[in-house]
Amino acid sequence: MQLEILTPDRTIFSGNITSVTLPGTKSPFAVLKNHAPMISTLEKGELSLVTSDGLDILYIINEGILEVNQNKIMVLSESIRQVEL
Repeated sequence: MQLEILTPDRTIFSGNITSVTLPGTKSPFAVLKNHAPMISTLEKGELSLVTSDGLDILYIINEGILEVNQNKIMVLSESIRQVEL
């Protein structure tokens, strides 16, 4: 799957992943390969992903929007910062 994480001024992440877990408005949820198309709002919280190389990356995200369509995922938020593991 292809993931892009964007803020108004820059691209935070762009690459291939195997999974991503996001802070949904109602509860956290994961997106895996071949997920149904969807658009969702996101709350402040942790966004974690696993790259296709097996690297775990963790971000703190403020409110945002997610779009999933044909194994392409786009996350838009005003503010996102990476957490060092």
